[in-house]
Amino acid sequence: MTQKQLIKACKKQNLKAQGQLYQLYKDDLFVLCLKYCKNREEAQDNLQDAFLEIFSKIKSYKGSGSFEGWMKRITINKAIDKYKKERYLNIVINNDILRDHSLVETNIIESMPLDQILKYIQDLPPRYRIVFNLYELDDYSHQDIAKLLKISVNTSKSNLHRAKRILQTKIQQSTNVSHKNMTSNGH
Repeated sequence: MTQKQLIKACKKQNLKAQGQLYQLYKDDLFVLCLKYCKNREEAQDNLQDAFLEIFSKIKSYKGSGSFEGWMKRITINKAIDKYKKERYLNIVINNDILRDHSLVETNIIESMPLDQILKYIQDLPPRYRIVFNLYELDDYSHQDIAKLLKISVNTSKSNLHRAKRILQTKIQQSTNVSHKNMTSNGH
């Protein structure tokens, strides 16, 4: 079945087609969920919620633009909605830290396993993780993030900077630990 036929069958609430669509896209959307959620369980819940919304709103998909992009927007929005419901922390703006500082050297990041970097991102406080992912990984502007999260542009910039600083610290600590382990083992 082509993607177009699959979408058409899903619009008719064909369960077999919905199952095929789920199987076809679940892995890619799960990776997306992992970026926005703090752990695998939360990501799995977000994936299920996203697919429920995809199936309930699929009739509104008119075929213009990428279907994958449409599903990704729903998935990201589900994670953001959950974040908004759970948000209980005050966000403090410090204009002194809005200047962008370079992260860790590129060769250090490139040598790290992807799952380790993802774990560091997942460990970020929710408000920092969401802004970091939207800006750095999904190409949203600070203006778009501010509208989406109902925060100021400066808060978005501040949260991005803080996320980068936390990641920088974690990456540097991890490389220092692995370097110490290598030197203590005689390498």
